Amino acid sequence: MRGRAPISAFLGGTVLPDPSSVVWVIFFVLLLTALLNRLLFKPVLAVMEARARAVTSARELAERSANEARLASAEFEKKTADARAELYRQMDDMRRIAMQERAEILARTRAEAQAEITAASARLAAEAEQARARLDAEADALGAAVAERILGRKAS
Repeated sequence: MRGRAPISAFLGGTVLPDPSSVVWVIFFVLLLTALLNRLLFKPVLAVMEARARAVTSARELAERSANEARLASAEFEKKTADARAELYRQMDDMRRIAMQERAEILARTRAEAQAEITAASARLAAEAEQARARLDAEADALGAAVAERILGRKAS
């Protein structure tokens, strides 16, 4: 029974550990803590911190990229609106010029038509006057011929 505790110790008696084994247990716990800290906890914490920094960096990069994209989109919209406004301005200028040319052509055409109408009216009036003069002359000649025939002599 050497090295063994008596049965009375297991049946309700108090057994105190050996002080040298307590020191060894404390030493091994401290050694294991130091080893775990150095070999496991520090590397894991370093990886976790690196991952946190990477996530933070990625988030900042994403926010910066989103801001740049918003700025680029706003600039694109502004340039598109400016280009559209310039196009509308050019279209209005072209429309205004076309309307001026149309008005000029219409005025020229009206003037030409009016000149032709005036010339035609003058020709018509001259021809009508000539026809009247001819008719008057023929009427006089016919009247004289009718009178001569009716009278049987030349009327004076």
